[in-house]
Amino acid sequence: MQLLLVSLLCSLFAYRCHGACAEVDSDTEAVAGKGFKLGCISCKKRSEVDSSATVEWYFRPKGEADFFHIYTYNNGPTIEHEQFLERIYWNGSKRSNDIQDASIYLFNVSFNDSGTYRCFFNRALFYDKYEYNTVVSKVVHLTVVAKATRETASIVSEVMMYVSIIGLQVWLLIEMIYCYRKISAAGEEALREAANAEYLAIASESKDNCAGVQVGE
Repeated sequence: MQLLLVSLLCSLFAYRCHGACAEVDSDTEAVAGKGFKLGCISCKKRSEVDSSATVEWYFRPKGEADFFHIYTYNNGPTIEHEQFLERIYWNGSKRSNDIQDASIYLFNVSFNDSGTYRCFFNRALFYDKYEYNTVVSKVVHLTVVAKATRETASIVSEVMMYVSIIGLQVWLLIEMIYCYRKISAAGEEALREAANAEYLAIASESKDNCAGVQVGE
């Protein structure tokens, strides 16, 4: 019954509470011919206030001076430029007008996709007596490469992981050897005590026998 009550309470809290939002920067290196997620997150600061948002994406190719409109999400997706037709998939907030994640997924990346991407959140906050409108923008500088490269931080992280695993295994081995020696020493000590006890018992029995013989004589 207690377990059932806890489960029901957890379900109620999960139903009433919204998931946490964290503004994580997008990756910036894509591999030609593969897919890539352009991340764009803007967390709403007042979670208790109702709101709605629309999203627009713009793109400036590498070496160019101007941005052009490529994508809109307003109760549904609209691809705004022929360069990205059938290549963009909405990968952000779903089943909610309160958009906080406006990420998009780009299929079949080409070198022409290198450049600067900018997404805009056009957000309306609904208070009791008025509506507050705000615009938030995020920028992603995308580089398209022929083959994926590994960043130094990733390499260092992996090396540290292997060092930690090896260190843990060495520590476990030392602990096993220490425990084995301790158990072995305890066993030898027990054998010595048993042998001494047996020797004392035999000596005591022999002494009693000798005393009996002397009394008989």
